[in-house]
Amino acid sequence: MYFLKRLFLIPPTLFVIILINFMIVQTAPGGPVEQFIAKMNHAAQASGEVATANVVNATITANNDQSQQYRGSVGIDAEIIAKIKTLYGFDLPIQERFWMMVKKFAVFDFGVSFYQDKKVIDLIWEKLPVSISIGLWSTLLVYLISIPLGIKKALRDGSKFDVTTSTIIIIGHAVPSFLFAMLLIIFFAGGNFLHIFPLHGLVSPNFEELNWWQKIMDYFWHMTLPIISMVVGGFAALTFFVKNSFLEEINKQYVTTAYAKGLNQRAVLYRHVFRNAMMIVIAGFPAAIISILFTGSMLTEVIFSLDGLGLMGYEAAISRDYPVMFGTLYFFTLVGLITAVISDFTYKIVDPRLNFDSFSS
Repeated sequence: MYFLKRLFLIPPTLFVIILINFMIVQTAPGGPVEQFIAKMNHAAQASGEVATANVVNATITANNDQSQQYRGSVGIDAEIIAKIKTLYGFDLPIQERFWMMVKKFAVFDFGVSFYQDKKVIDLIWEKLPVSISIGLWSTLLVYLISIPLGIKKALRDGSKFDVTTSTIIIIGHAVPSFLFAMLLIIFFAGGNFLHIFPLHGLVSPNFEELNWWQKIMDYFWHMTLPIISMVVGGFAALTFFVKNSFLEEINKQYVTTAYAKGLNQRAVLYRHVFRNAMMIVIAGFPAAIISILFTGSMLTEVIFSLDGLGLMGYEAAISRDYPVMFGTLYFFTLVGLITAVISDFTYKIVDPRLNFDSFSS
């Protein structure tokens, strides 16, 4: 019953999120119409046709003409403004535009990009492999580092090793990921020091000419710095979580009983403690990979010029490419909501004692 409720809550949650963002974005200045007008003004200034006209137009008092609702539209014919609005679909009332968008989104029709002349859904599928590459490898490395490190810290709690590693982890976590990425570029990607790794792209320009093993090496050569920049700031919380989970289990009565029966530390740790302590960590894997995939990778993609969903969303926000903005928002939100349900289902699988129905009642 709990999971059915969660599934039925997905559509209204999506609707509310899309509605809030639609109202904020649509009422914000600097939309596609204004940007088109600005391009017209820049083009005219560059050709020298209206170099003096702008000075005169700047003193004109705005009248009730529809063209005056847009910044920079003074002196531009109202008919031209109307055509621009029609081009971007702004000739319709805001509520009508919203309902049209909701109906299309219900069948996964996100429209066409204003500036790339491609369907948004095609752009998402085109960029998705890059973001999946970053998110998947980063998440796997975070888990591969955090789990053994957290276990060792728990077994040596309070030791010099525990204190030293905790200090290093906290410092690494405190450094913003974008700043660490810039440091990696400066030191290892042609900055002021070494030029070991490439700065741009997921693969080299001659990628198709390489054989299969050279392609693999080229791929990981390009992925090294982006993944390191994400892993350093991502494994701190999980490491401490694993440590605390093991400490909690180690101090329970069944561990003392197991030692009393003559079992050695390795047997107690991996036959009993490991399974109980790792249930909640493993169950959180779907949520962790989605978090890294759709939130943590944006700055990394921008800094390293990786053509993924994060970079596409950033460029769409800068250029006010509304179909791409709303399409990616809808996609991210839907995947996030579904992943949250999958995470709860995973918790139920690893620990059947959990009763989510009691939480929702």
